[in-house]
Amino acid sequence: MEDKEMDRTEIVPAMLAVSEEEGAYVPSIQEHLLPRLDDYDRYLVFFSGGKDSIACVLSLLEQGVPRDRIELHHHLVDGNEGSTLMDWPVTKSYCEAFARAFGLDISMSWREGGIEREMLRQDAPTAPSWVPVSWPGSAPGQTHVSVGGAGPKNTRRKFPQVSADLRVRWCSAYAKIGVGDAYITNDPKFRLGKTCVVTGERAEESPSRARYNVFEAHRADNRDGRRVARWVDHLRPVHAMKTGEVWDMLKRWRVAPHPAYRLGWGRTSCMKCIFGSPAQWATIKLIDPSGFRVIGDYEREFGVTIHRSLSVDQQAAIGVPYAVRPEDVAAAMATEYLEPILVDDWQLPLGAFGESCGPS
Repeated sequence: MEDKEMDRTEIVPAMLAVSEEEGAYVPSIQEHLLPRLDDYDRYLVFFSGGKDSIACVLSLLEQGVPRDRIELHHHLVDGNEGSTLMDWPVTKSYCEAFARAFGLDISMSWREGGIEREMLRQDAPTAPSWVPVSWPGSAPGQTHVSVGGAGPKNTRRKFPQVSADLRVRWCSAYAKIGVGDAYITNDPKFRLGKTCVVTGERAEESPSRARYNVFEAHRADNRDGRRVARWVDHLRPVHAMKTGEVWDMLKRWRVAPHPAYRLGWGRTSCMKCIFGSPAQWATIKLIDPSGFRVIGDYEREFGVTIHRSLSVDQQAAIGVPYAVRPEDVAAAMATEYLEPILVDDWQLPLGAFGESCGPS
């Protein structure tokens, strides 16, 4: 085919069936215009360790994408300098264990000092990002460079706020999105061939996510650049899937989910996510009292709460903790994931259809 733009995509059947019951989300025809599987040199999966990012990986594998073209990329939201403010202790290790189980490369990036340093910023620039670079002879994801950090001085002194606006819900923009962009724009490998960035947003999650494009040019794309050309597309392969279909996929592949789901969480993001429900804050107070206390202390220090009207202490007071098991608490709070990723006795976790508190 002479038209190279048209050759980039092909009309294919929907990746997975979508329920047509009354009121269910129905994908538009654009959702069936998907990239050709053999058109990319690499697939970069932004991988949180949650069920939807796992489903992204499994979807690629089910469609025949070679494993040596798939790279998992995980953002360390607490940085890599010692902060433990926000994330589940086990998440990094769980992501690494998943990559080993499936024979996939995994790389990491982070904002120096993580969310905590950005939150405490006072008359100072935003910290630099640390991103992997591919030098000749280096192992994937093993060599990191510092990018940025010399921007304008400013002050935050408050938690990210519960909002769909990334200007005030800055945790996603500063700890994930911007850091991911820095990786793509600074590693020279992304100037070679074509890259497909893969993320796990689903239409069922919110009306705004329902309006996301399934396939588009990525924000870091620069395919027509005169000085630096970089072809980067963005695919959301599970966009049309319902929650039950995601869990069916994990069951089909026998993937043990992140321990947070066993505790009752319906979504695996930060442990102390700003969108946490009263029940989740009550559970955090139960299983991680010292970590919970730090969050409350910061709210009092700033004079600004995460929630518009309730402190985390007030939210925990009105919430009922999940019925957690000690062995699941131990697994989630460990810094090393010691359980198998692929299991024969697969069980739907307690939080499979539980509270999925998160951004709209």
